[in-house]
Amino acid sequence: MSSDHTTRWRQAFSRRNLAATVLGGYLPILLAMAVVVLPLAWMAIASFKPASEIVTTHPTLWPQAPTLDNYRHVADTVPLLTVLGNSLVVTIVGSAIKVLLAITTAYALVFIDFRGKSVVFLAILVALMVPPEAALLPNYMTISALGGRNTLWGIILPGLGTAFGTFLLRQQFKTLPRDLVEAAALDGAGHMKRLWRIIVPVSAPTIATVALVTIVGEWNSFMWPLIITDSVDTMTLPVGLNLLQTIEGQTGSYGYLMAGAVLVILPVLVVFAALQRFIVSGLTQGAVK
Repeated sequence: MSSDHTTRWRQAFSRRNLAATVLGGYLPILLAMAVVVLPLAWMAIASFKPASEIVTTHPTLWPQAPTLDNYRHVADTVPLLTVLGNSLVVTIVGSAIKVLLAITTAYALVFIDFRGKSVVFLAILVALMVPPEAALLPNYMTISALGGRNTLWGIILPGLGTAFGTFLLRQQFKTLPRDLVEAAALDGAGHMKRLWRIIVPVSAPTIATVALVTIVGEWNSFMWPLIITDSVDTMTLPVGLNLLQTIEGQTGSYGYLMAGAVLVILPVLVVFAALQRFIVSGLTQGAVK
């Protein structure tokens, strides 16, 4: 018995197995991490460098004379409190409505029989394949006609539907045992009670995944807020960063741009770091039925 164990141990740690493990597993992961992490790390480090250390023929990794002047300049140039408040309102209100609509729509597609259900689901699949840029002009004309230019509700309204969230929650709801819902119906529970007392608690990881993806999408949204707003009072944080780039159109402004980018992505990184386990469990929850 011990000899077999020793043989298996040697086979597991043979050169061929170790090479296959490193080349097929760890190396791709390390390369992917390098592609993602290194630009972010350089951006964060460069935000503390003066312009002379960024645009130079002898670059260094760490700042030789660390400074907070880049962040001070961003605060003096862009109304950070205003654009930050606008981003918070757009993100919180837009994400809450999107997630609510995704939950109720997915529930209807799975547990309610109505005419045209397959057509609705097909429309959701089509919406997943159509790029958002294709709807920019119709949305702009509609929101402008409704008087929504330079308003926060004009930023929020066109994106309230989320095909990704609806599709993901529908697939998750389909994995739930229908007997559980039917038993609740026999006990006299209506659709709202079945949804919020049974379906939502059981599907919490997937709903958290949809919420996180939606929050990140709302926070980082750039193209639509840039088009529908031209007033600083209603700009969101990414658009405010673009304003900084417009004002500082010189090579010496790279430090300011790096500082502004750090301010934009820092909240998203904090949210992902705190709740990333929900993303993994939510995306894999409905993988096996």
